[in-house]
Amino acid sequence: MSIWKPKTIMLPNGKKVMQPRSKVPIILLCVAVVTYFSVEMTGFNFAQLVARGDQFFVILRAMFPPRFAYMHRVWSPLFDTIKMSLLGSVIGALLAVPAAVVAAGNVVKNKFAVHSMRIFLSGVRTLPTLVIALVATFILGLGTLAGTIAITLFTFAYIGKQMYELIETVDMGAYEAMQATGLKRIPSVWLAISPQIKPVYIATSLFCLEGNVRHAAILGWVGAGGIGLILNERIQFRDYDAVGMIILSLFVTVTLIEILSYFIRRRLT
Repeated sequence: MSIWKPKTIMLPNGKKVMQPRSKVPIILLCVAVVTYFSVEMTGFNFAQLVARGDQFFVILRAMFPPRFAYMHRVWSPLFDTIKMSLLGSVIGALLAVPAAVVAAGNVVKNKFAVHSMRIFLSGVRTLPTLVIALVATFILGLGTLAGTIAITLFTFAYIGKQMYELIETVDMGAYEAMQATGLKRIPSVWLAISPQIKPVYIATSLFCLEGNVRHAAILGWVGAGGIGLILNERIQFRDYDAVGMIILSLFVTVTLIEILSYFIRRRLT
């Protein structure tokens, strides 16, 4: 039985039409109630935000103009960040391919293997990159290797999930035809699905690379190397014009990577 009874509309020809009632007011009410309790539980104080919000701009003004003379200290950790991001993205993207195939229910018929791989990907994806980097520094020591491992695992889990969902939507007609001709299972799976998923796979990998450069910038806070080390150091010393230079260099790097990935994606479409 419907809670919201439809509205009856009489047409000029005498025919009755049942118009469903709009659920928008109920939805807005629910959103308002949830928002209210969220504000109460989190202790959000709009008055304090208005009173102290201008302090954000005080720090931003202290960052600009950036101290360009500090750039000689930025080059080396910036390159470490780029190397961590690139290596971690490449390794993670390559490892995600077989994992995505195993997790795709239309390719692998063993439900235990499919669900086990999906649970594994979900588990890895649940761990924040910063936590993975922290654990890696305890195991492997301080440095860029720990950061690379953290980025690799994040990329692996993220692309793995995206790809197995995409694989489950591909047309398997070519795969079935190759199986009918006697071609072995693995080559037929690869030849059938790779042309359909390759553009999205490359685009997703490039997107991950862009994000990983930003993620790598904060891994230095737990000793995982990269530009985050000097960023944390300068913030602690309130050396804000140097912080501005670090952020500016990171912004330029991310922008250049984004432009490069844009041109690569255009060549794929």
